[in-house]
Amino acid sequence: MDTKPDKGWRGTPELWLDAAYDLLVEGGVEAVKVMPLAARLGLSRTSFYWHFPDRDALLNGLIARWESRNTAQLVARAEAPSQTIAEAMLAICDLWITPALFDSRLEFAIRTWALTDPALARTLAHSDETRIAALARLFRRHAFPEREAETRARALYLTQVGYISMRTEEPRPERLARIPDYVLIFCGQSPTAAELSAFRARHP
Repeated sequence: MDTKPDKGWRGTPELWLDAAYDLLVEGGVEAVKVMPLAARLGLSRTSFYWHFPDRDALLNGLIARWESRNTAQLVARAEAPSQTIAEAMLAICDLWITPALFDSRLEFAIRTWALTDPALARTLAHSDETRIAALARLFRRHAFPEREAETRARALYLTQVGYISMRTEEPRPERLARIPDYVLIFCGQSPTAAELSAFRARHP
């Protein structure tokens, strides 16, 4: 059965956004232009304007995707119920090693883009503070004093931003082996054997 789209097919907004995402993480925001997108998709330039009024609308779609993937996911993890602070830290660590939960390539691309876009830089700064505040609330829920909760939240978050900004390449087994020590450093409590077993089961 022939499933090829008919000649008048213009794609979908998500298809164009997916292609724009690929260009963004491969070459930065300057690579995200209508003609290269159309060529990559094998569609006409006019098909793009069927879905987006202009390039800025597409770029705004990429920013919205970043916020929904990364900021929203981190806040949701920080707000999830947890029996111990170590269990909560392991749930946060899930983000750093699961691209479907937190997209580090997109994070790097957005941070690079923000260096030359003041409006995005303001959005990024707001997102950073939103994420840190969510992590600080997590520590406070586990009985850490307010100042200490904020400091631990910043240490946890800025360590991961450092990983991303420095484009640190670390073999997965090595990264996983470091996690128990990171948990101890960030919250002052080592995960139990049961907590580590549950974490490792999520990351075979």
